[in-house]
Amino acid sequence: MKIVFTNRSGDRSIRYLSFTVRMIVSVLLLAAPTAKTLADLKVGYVNAVRVIEEAPQGVAALKKLEAEFSQRDKELVALQNKIRQIDEELQKNSPVQKETDRRAREREALTLKRELKRATAEFREDYNQRRNDELAVLQQLVRKAILDIAKQEKYDLVLHEGTVYASDSIDITEKVLKKLGKQ
Repeated sequence: MKIVFTNRSGDRSIRYLSFTVRMIVSVLLLAAPTAKTLADLKVGYVNAVRVIEEAPQGVAALKKLEAEFSQRDKELVALQNKIRQIDEELQKNSPVQKETDRRAREREALTLKRELKRATAEFREDYNQRRNDELAVLQQLVRKAILDIAKQEKYDLVLHEGTVYASDSIDITEKVLKKLGKQ
């Protein structure tokens, strides 16, 4: 009997098996009539979060995202600085500035603040979408590596998140990281 649970969800919002499902699986594993005894059961544990964070593919994906979005981030910072500069000018020059000039600068600042808000929301949405796309690819690689190791080393059960405790003797996280490092 071979069962492998792996991470298949989004960034740090890893879906946990519900308590009921875990209990049912546990009961079925313990109650299932098999020729193997519990002593013969080979169990492994993978820290999926650590694998995703430390895998070379994860580091490369993060660098790729940073490169892809760095220019837009710089533009947002420049827009923030421009707004800050206008606000400072308004406060400093308000007593001596003509009313019409002051209103025009206030409208300009308001327009830029709206633009910043819109651009920031768009940036976050685009960044999150791309991050999720990269994470999905990475999760498939991690899942495949875990399955390969489980099959090669004849694991009956490989667990990941939601595990309260796993001893170092069953932790195969390093093996998964090594396998991903070779890809």
